Amino acid sequence: MADIKDRILKTLHEVTGLEEVDIESPENEAFGDYSTNSALVLAKEKEESPRKLAEEILSKLQKNKDLSEIIEKIEIAGPGFINFWLKKDILINTLKQIDIAKSDFGKSNIGKGKTVIVDYSSPNIAKPFGIGHLRSTIIGQALYNLYKALGYEVVGDNHLGDWGTQFGKLIYMIETEKPADLSIETLEKLYVEFHKMAEKDPDLEEKARECFKKLEQGDPEAKKIWQKCVDVSIAEFDRIYETLGIKTDFAFGESYYESEMKQMLNDSDIKKYVIKGDEGALVIDLSKEGIKTPLMFLKSDGATTYATRDLATIKFRVRKWDPSVMVYEVGAEQSLYFQQIFAAAKLLGLVKDSVKLAHTAHGLYLAPDGKKFSTRKGKTIKLEDVLSEAIERAEKLGNNKGTAKDVGIGAIKYFDLMHSVTSNVVFDWEKMMNLEGNSGPYLQYTVARCNSVLAKANFKGLSLEADYSNLDSEETSILRTLIKFPETVEKAAESFAPNLICNYIYDLASKYNGFYNKDKIIGGENEDFRLALTFGVGQVLKNGLKLLGITSPERM
Repeated sequence: MADIKDRILKTLHEVTGLEEVDIESPENEAFGDYSTNSALVLAKEKEESPRKLAEEILSKLQKNKDLSEIIEKIEIAGPGFINFWLKKDILINTLKQIDIAKSDFGKSNIGKGKTVIVDYSSPNIAKPFGIGHLRSTIIGQALYNLYKALGYEVVGDNHLGDWGTQFGKLIYMIETEKPADLSIETLEKLYVEFHKMAEKDPDLEEKARECFKKLEQGDPEAKKIWQKCVDVSIAEFDRIYETLGIKTDFAFGESYYESEMKQMLNDSDIKKYVIKGDEGALVIDLSKEGIKTPLMFLKSDGATTYATRDLATIKFRVRKWDPSVMVYEVGAEQSLYFQQIFAAAKLLGLVKDSVKLAHTAHGLYLAPDGKKFSTRKGKTIKLEDVLSEAIERAEKLGNNKGTAKDVGIGAIKYFDLMHSVTSNVVFDWEKMMNLEGNSGPYLQYTVARCNSVLAKANFKGLSLEADYSNLDSEETSILRTLIKFPETVEKAAESFAPNLICNYIYDLASKYNGFYNKDKIIGGENEDFRLALTFGVGQVLKNGLKLLGITSPERM
């Protein structure tokens, strides 16, 4: 468990004298449960032989009483790596901890007293919820869950795109075309049509800017049209979120921060950093912060920008929640922009230097041909259609309707989250619904398999009569994996990487299925222990899937 790793780190720090000590879990279990390169780091500092230093460190470690309580053996490998093997009773104790904690196993209080804000999903008003926003929604919810599990006070904010020049375009089209209804489909068609018209008549862009300025100035008719667009869109989003099982704490749109923006525009401490740019716009010079491109603060006509609104948002969040971390789950295309925003927020004194501002910079969700989806050209794949197809495909796997929803939605979520946040993801139904490989359905099926074994055996909980003395290699490997779950949760949150949870639970499921196919559980040797192991695996898989926002059906 995480405290086991901490005890090893503490001892290494004392023995080596290094300020920072690192240990990792070797991919090859032949190299132990943990490994450190401390001797190599020390050798570089002292310009001495790493092997000789490793031997000196090893000698001190073997005499350490605290370490002797949890470590079976310590060995040197290669040029000076030091490998640790945990005692069998420490591994066995993990099963007891899982039995006690159950759904809370993996949780901790390391974040107690600290607040994390996760800004995620953030679809645009007046557009259907497209697949382009799927990554932000799914990754953001997983990060929210991970930080919550670590004891942080977590605030999930769905920062809706409900302000900006795009609404000037819609207001212009609605006032011009006077459509009979303002459904989400109608709004999308009007938006696409505007861009087709603007290609032939560039002056329309200026008319759209004028319409948005009217909205910012509080024009009643513009406000009425805008509010209708918002209401229609939120109804659409709520339906999608219900299907996905997503629930944010707040859904503040950009428009919510109008008063904060006005305060900023009149703040003398902020105005001294705002200068006139080359084309008459007001900008913030960030060159002293190492960023060459200035940040546009106000347009030349006085209209606000994304930056005005995002800086106002930061100002509001600091005042309301006093966070220690703010995570923006937004695509990599906005990397420069967020570098500018974070630098400007610190420069303007909107946030203390101690507050961590993080942009996860997720990759794109690509069409099967490997190209980006485009809203303006009307090529968006509607997310609702994708979710419906996922559920239909799950039904074809033999699931009833209720289970099919869990499996279909789980397949989409897992397929997204198994990829590194920063990588692009090419949509692939076959990989997504694969019952044999690294997929959501495979993980859910393994949980159902564990449930089935325990139900057949009428498992009542850990037995004191279980024989833990004679374990085979598969059983030991599973135990050595189970103990790493809490630290995996911690690492996944700290590095904003839900894929680490996916890697972990897939590895655990693969090991269990190998064990299941090799060893007889019910009626076999050491049945009590093997049932306890099955319970432990099933519970940890459920806990891991829950962190990813995925339901574990009892049966499949």
